[in-house]
Amino acid sequence: MTLAAYLCFAFVDVPVKWLVLTGLPAVQLAFMRYAPHFAISTLLLLKSGGMAAFRCPMMGLVLLRGALLASATLFNFITLNYLSLTITGAIMFSAPIIVCALSMPLLGERVGPWRWFAIWLGFAGVLVVIRPFGDAVHWIAILNVYNAFALALYSILTRKIAGIVTPQAMQFYMGAVGTVTTMPFALAVWTPPASSTDWALMVGIGVWGWAGHELFSRAHAFAPASTLMPYTYAFLIYLAIGGYVVFADLPDGWTLIGAAIIVVSGLIIWRRSVPRAATAAQVEVPR
Repeated sequence: MTLAAYLCFAFVDVPVKWLVLTGLPAVQLAFMRYAPHFAISTLLLLKSGGMAAFRCPMMGLVLLRGALLASATLFNFITLNYLSLTITGAIMFSAPIIVCALSMPLLGERVGPWRWFAIWLGFAGVLVVIRPFGDAVHWIAILNVYNAFALALYSILTRKIAGIVTPQAMQFYMGAVGTVTTMPFALAVWTPPASSTDWALMVGIGVWGWAGHELFSRAHAFAPASTLMPYTYAFLIYLAIGGYVVFADLPDGWTLIGAAIIVVSGLIIWRRSVPRAATAAQVEVPR
């Protein structure tokens, strides 16, 4: 389920990069990422419990969680116009490392020396991918760094409300916040797609996004997050394949080295978390 979930997320990023390169505004695509998600979640929530299912405790945190993911989605779509899929994916996967760093001040969890080593190692990997003092990567990669922090906070909020807010309600309010916040801006710059294929892709990114989050949530019913975490790095493989097949884009050596460093640091955090059944290294991607 985790592998399938991240394949769905790749089916969001690859079409979005195609569509932004055709000239469609990123905010329009962000709206279309959430509008079908919102529609599907609403129908399922009504079917499962009627109007009572919309009542949600900890509403402030639920809405903040949705806003963090919506902003990360929009900025991710903007950067896809300038950066390769592999670079955006590698930077985004520093989010689990940030979660580990923030778990001590925000959740009161102990972070030992090995995990601190992994945090700094992951930071070094991000620098290798971005190369902030060179010309290889566009400056807009900074937005992806924001995305990693937004996803880290999103993951921490998910951990705080898990078991209190139902997964169905999380899906609904995530779709609602993304749809409502992007709609005015999307309508202001709306650009009709050039073909029926582009229309299908634009609707499809919302369906694939919903399906990915649904599969990801259901996977946690069968295994703890610490067990699922290593499978999430398949997303980088999916993006590399999609970038090559659709855009003939091969990541350079520094990008591969930086991505490998980030993966190793995440796996160290995962390995140190397994004995305590911690979930610090687990995070959803912004799709």
